[in-house]
Amino acid sequence: MTTEQDHGQDHTPAPPSSPATLSRPAWVTDESIARWCAWVHRDAGRGGQPEDAEPVTPVAPFDLAPTAAVPVCLPEDVAAAAADARAAGPAWARTPQRRRGEVVLAFHDLLLERQEQVLDLIQWETGKARYHAWQEVAQVATIARHYARRARHYLAPRSVRGMVPGLTKVQEVRVPKGVVGVISPWNYPLYLGVGDALPALLAGNAVVSKADAQTSLTLLWARALMAEAGLPDDLWRIVTGPGPVVGSALVDAVDFVCFTGSTATGRAVAERAARRLVGASLELGGKNPLIVREDADVAAAAAGTVVAAFANTGQMCIHIERVYVHERVYDTFRDALVRATGELRLGRSYDFAADIGSLTSSARLAAVERHVTEAVAKGATVLAGGRARPDIGPLFYEPTVLEGVTDEMAVCGEETFGPVLSLYSYGTDSEAVDLANRGTYGLSASIWSKDTREAARMAGRIRAGSVNINDGAAAAAGSVEAGMGGMGDSGLGRRHGAEGIRKYTESQTVARQRFLPLGPEPGEGAVAKFVRGTNGRLALLRRLRIR
Repeated sequence: MTTEQDHGQDHTPAPPSSPATLSRPAWVTDESIARWCAWVHRDAGRGGQPEDAEPVTPVAPFDLAPTAAVPVCLPEDVAAAAADARAAGPAWARTPQRRRGEVVLAFHDLLLERQEQVLDLIQWETGKARYHAWQEVAQVATIARHYARRARHYLAPRSVRGMVPGLTKVQEVRVPKGVVGVISPWNYPLYLGVGDALPALLAGNAVVSKADAQTSLTLLWARALMAEAGLPDDLWRIVTGPGPVVGSALVDAVDFVCFTGSTATGRAVAERAARRLVGASLELGGKNPLIVREDADVAAAAAGTVVAAFANTGQMCIHIERVYVHERVYDTFRDALVRATGELRLGRSYDFAADIGSLTSSARLAAVERHVTEAVAKGATVLAGGRARPDIGPLFYEPTVLEGVTDEMAVCGEETFGPVLSLYSYGTDSEAVDLANRGTYGLSASIWSKDTREAARMAGRIRAGSVNINDGAAAAAGSVEAGMGGMGDSGLGRRHGAEGIRKYTESQTVARQRFLPLGPEPGEGAVAKFVRGTNGRLALLRRLRIR
């Protein structure tokens, strides 16, 4: 396992420059933090901040030094944010789609122009490798460009046949929900925080976002950039604070909720929204499987597995945790996987030198250590990794491959959400599908095979919202014209594609009746005559095979 540390001298971005130190990026001043924190919504009517809402100061994963004190909202702040957003919403909903798209495309351009800033912030707040931070920038830029160009198509009115063809003209139109609440997690603060808000805004809604306490600065930086791109101030409000207080208040104040996080919290969000008859889109946990068929390119499968399992230090809901390998290629694959895992470079640098960064919190490190320690105690074998690396940084843990994992081990069925995968063998395709479908999750899966038609047939039998063939996870997640989401305990609804923007709207039917009324005319016997005539027309339509 190779390591890279403190390579700031190799990083030469456009101004402002990134730091050579591991604490606060050199260009991040107290003044800039104050400007970003000004985007945290406060209820102007309640005066100063009370003692029970003291600012929260997270620590930087690279060195556990404090980052920045961020204001904490109270429920009345959330209610005020939603009220301001609701007041601003109608004017935005009337704004032509083209103009909304221009604002988002301006944001797209600014994001790419100033990406070095947000790459620093993402790394400072999460500890991830810079390449994995850059993937967030690339994905948000893709989402912005896609929906800015395609929103008009996705939301276009649709003409359908009316009750009486020729006399009844009907259109289905999409109208905004109103105020959308977005609750995003710490592991992808830009992609999940901004990527879910953009289609909501382009659909004509106002948005209130809850920033995660660990990564608030990234989202606040993006909100300031969106203002520079031309988005009205009240249209996208940011609130901060603990989930049980601020998150609950947000669900109580909005017209639709987009939540990404754990299955347990997702259930609570869904229950709270359901009491108000408010819709919710939920992307939740996963214990994602990868299948290596007998005919797979073993070297490619091993390389792809390493990426799918250890990207973002394993802290992503679609990362691979279970690998099922055909018994005839198991040994060859295992050796290639262990070799590729051992070549990964761990590091805490503000450049692209490291392959794998830090875990984000001490809680994540403790969870990973618990799973691995318990598995080894019960008989599992560590093929690669398996230990913390405080010599690199306080929250580093080596990418780990386990063999001999059994059902009584927590790592077998529980989501680890860290750089750990378990290796198993199988004999037949049917067995592989059954193993992949174990448990209650159903988010993402992967199949490696030279016979892509057979792999596609297998995919149809796997319970997962996305199945990648000859790719670990990125192919589906990066294809923003296709929906992404889970089945079972992995959630409800989809982001990306048509559903990723239509979910933020209501379908409204507008029917116009011309010339004749729909019903009998006044007069004796008119009802019976109308019924006979209608029955005749129904029979005729049946014979003509119409609808």
